[in-house]
Amino acid sequence: QVQLVESGGGLVQAGGSLRLSCAASARTYSGYAMGWFRQAPGKEREFVAAINWSDGGTYYADSVKGRYTISRDNAKFTLYLQMNSLKPEDTAVYYCASRTSPWSSARATDFGSWGQGTQVTVSS
Repeated sequence: QVQLVESGGGLVQAGGSLRLSCAASARTYSGYAMGWFRQAPGKEREFVAAINWSDGGTYYADSVKGRYTISRDNAKFTLYLQMNSLKPEDTAVYYCASRTSPWSSARATDFGSWGQGTQVTVSS
């Protein structure tokens, strides 16, 4: 099973930036598509962004498109999420996820491994 550990969350003012990182276990990082999801209090977990292993293709939720950038460093077995122009509605616990396929998905049920989450709070 993939082990995923997120870091980089915190408190930031609206308009600010944060970069989340997700460190994966080397043995099962290669060949896996990865993604970021988030869950705000009282809401369901929602898709944020994903990246293919196969061709590096990226996908974003409409709510973050143009503000967030997902990337991966395969030499470091690490996934990133650069978040700019943050808004109070971006406040949530952000989760890193991996699926045993080289192709991404926006469905949480397609991802079999999850990190513990990191809190992002955006103040107005």
